[in-house]
Amino acid sequence: MKNLKKGNSFCYGNDVDTDVIIPARYLNTSDPVELQKHCMEDIDATFASKVKEGDFIVAKDNFGCGSSREHAPIAIKASKVSAVIAKSFARIFYRNAINIGLVIIESETLPDETKTGDELELDMENGIIKNLTTDKQYPIKVFPKEIQELIDIGGLVNYTKKKLGV
Repeated sequence: MKNLKKGNSFCYGNDVDTDVIIPARYLNTSDPVELQKHCMEDIDATFASKVKEGDFIVAKDNFGCGSSREHAPIAIKASKVSAVIAKSFARIFYRNAINIGLVIIESETLPDETKTGDELELDMENGIIKNLTTDKQYPIKVFPKEIQELIDIGGLVNYTKKKLGV
């Protein structure tokens, strides 16, 4: 992972479920580009057209709850956000995100102190997120080396291929 990632925040509340991350009516495809076009549209109709590479999704508790569809983290990753930052994640979403190489970060305080449009800077190497708009910084837990390598290489399939020498 590059040392620093900067972008603007898109903020949401509690219990953002997989049905609003990617509505069921779009599950007839697994094409990441097509899924990205509809990412978050039932909670934020402008997300897909406004999100830029490097931006962040920030949410409160239980992000990714609901069904266990992998389409949800795929749609987010295709949006090229730097990370999803939330107070907590639904466990299956958390694992699906790691498996496809989507950076997800738990922070107890940042979601309450960040507004949509705030500029954030992520430093995974040193375990810090800075809100450049409010001039506050938040410590985060860094992933173990193996998990960070899995994320950096693009997910579990690529990680396994590398480990097997395929």
